Amino acid sequence: MRQRAEKDGLSVHAIAGNHSVLLGFDAAEEARRGLLGFAIQRTDQKNGESRWLQGCRHFERDAAEHPLGTSASTWISPIQGFLWGDWAAKPDRSYTYSVLPVYGKPGDLKHGPAVDVTVSTELEAQDVHAVYFNRGVAGSQAYAEKFHNRPPDEVGAPAFQWLSRGLVEALTAFLKQAEGPGWGLYAAVYEFSYPPVLTEFRAALDRGAEVHIVFDDKAVAGGPGAANRQALDNAGLTAVAVPRRANPSYISHNKFVVLTRNGVARQVWTGSTNITEGGIFGHSNVGHAVRDPEVAAAYLDYWRQLAADPSAEDLRAWNEAHSPLPRDRSQKVYIEEVFSPRSSLAALQWYSEAMDEAKNSVFLTAAFGVNDLFQKVLQEDKPYLRYVLLDKPGKGLDLMERDRDNLFSIGSLLDASELDRWGREKWREEKLTGLNQHVQYIHTKYMLIDPLTDPLVIAGSANFSDNSTRNNDENMLIIRGDERVADLYLTEFMRLFQHFRVRGTPLGLKAERSGGKPVSLYLAPDDSWTRPYYQAGHPKRMERLLFAGAGEAATAGAELATLAAGR
Repeated sequence: MRQRAEKDGLSVHAIAGNHSVLLGFDAAEEARRGLLGFAIQRTDQKNGESRWLQGCRHFERDAAEHPLGTSASTWISPIQGFLWGDWAAKPDRSYTYSVLPVYGKPGDLKHGPAVDVTVSTELEAQDVHAVYFNRGVAGSQAYAEKFHNRPPDEVGAPAFQWLSRGLVEALTAFLKQAEGPGWGLYAAVYEFSYPPVLTEFRAALDRGAEVHIVFDDKAVAGGPGAANRQALDNAGLTAVAVPRRANPSYISHNKFVVLTRNGVARQVWTGSTNITEGGIFGHSNVGHAVRDPEVAAAYLDYWRQLAADPSAEDLRAWNEAHSPLPRDRSQKVYIEEVFSPRSSLAALQWYSEAMDEAKNSVFLTAAFGVNDLFQKVLQEDKPYLRYVLLDKPGKGLDLMERDRDNLFSIGSLLDASELDRWGREKWREEKLTGLNQHVQYIHTKYMLIDPLTDPLVIAGSANFSDNSTRNNDENMLIIRGDERVADLYLTEFMRLFQHFRVRGTPLGLKAERSGGKPVSLYLAPDDSWTRPYYQAGHPKRMERLLFAGAGEAATAGAELATLAAGR
């Protein structure tokens, strides 16, 4: 959901997902003069609770009272930025955000009239699409504060619940819909060893529902086959499990479940989440339920092919015949499935061309690096921002960074070495849960193209790689024209992007590429901080325009076009 309000030269644009709300600000020239930042108060309309949002950067004169790393109300430590996120919202709530411009000088702040905008977060389990992101930030100040960096196994249920953030609960609820005879669950899985979820499949079987599970059982060293077989046996599911063994050099990487009623597909659960502790509670993941019988039927047909354990050659031919790529990317509304393996890289080419045709923004997650086709597009100069969220640095990063309109955020945490650079007064050392070995931070696989204007969402199990396209069993959804789905993904993308971006920035040391000026630990005592946001061609200006809201769409488009013409 999106809402926008403006008053006295200041505008606020709110974009709500499930648990996160993005706030984009804009200020006319007169309102910008002398602006020290924004104070933000949030009121929960359900219970009337109001509180000032917190910031952790302060004016230098307040350093003694508010040391580095401590939080303080934005009333006294205003936000110096034109984009802010509230990551502590609850689903299905209405919130009023009162945004006040702050003027004066440190120690004698003057607050201007508030701009109020009321926005409702999404109820996750509604409409055609239900999207659930886990916490994905076990290595965080919040986890360190709440659980003192103890492994979740030691803490128990509170830690797992906090890390799940509704993901495993939603999957469990999806499986419980198979209430008895006449219902069915048809799963295709890669890593499948988290006992509570397997227990839910067994419970559905005991209720009389049909249960069938295609699982990766390839004879590959280090593969999940042995663990899958043991977990299935422990749960009493071996009799309904179908091993996928053909093409042992390729992996059966799907993570989907089709719900049927009287043999007819009703819904499908898909996404990036492996059914393991690490998948659900560790690195970032998403579960995406689609309540569309046509989409679910396509997945069920694909499942039947997998259950026959076909060769890659035969499955490629079937997939391309039954899940063709959309011919017309300009079509305004559609949902299409893309199943792998496929005989060529046409799907990756389709995605890269869609990225290249973006009009004002791209958002990409990449767990295993950026594909060569995507790198080629990202190395081309564009007059808009492209955000890339990586699990770790990879090949081509230096080339892609040459365009300063490409913004990167890379999985990281504040370990002992980082704390030495940040300062140990109030920051806590962060540690990972130990639940993941290979991918520590970012495991999602999705791309958002122009999500705020003409949204295209591409998401699923495939890592946007050659192998995931030509060799592995994979599934992706292409969703065009659904603003709600775009908002659900965009708000969570920015939550993680901002979280990891801060950890990749040694405050006070890293210089901005535009001018070589170190990032200050303290808030600016005047309006000088606003200059990059109004400087032609600066990424911060582009970000301000991008998130300014529907009321600024024409202005933003015109300004971006001007920038493009001038390059």
